[in-house]
Amino acid sequence: MGRWLIVAGLVLVALGTVLHYAPWLLGWFGKLPGDIDIQSGRTRVFVPITSMILVSIVVTVLVNLLRR
Repeated sequence: MGRWLIVAGLVLVALGTVLHYAPWLLGWFGKLPGDIDIQSGRTRVFVPITSMILVSIVVTVLVNLLRR
């Protein structure tokens, strides 16, 4: 369990660094068909349904590959 937490932490740090210094790499996130973005006055509702499904599929594939 400890090793998994260390690896997960390192992956999150690496992902955070990439997103901070290269935000154009994920410019597509939240702009896919099926993502809901409602703006009205000072209120904004953002629900990235399609983007989250895609992220879920990628994470599932990666976890299954790492388990084997």
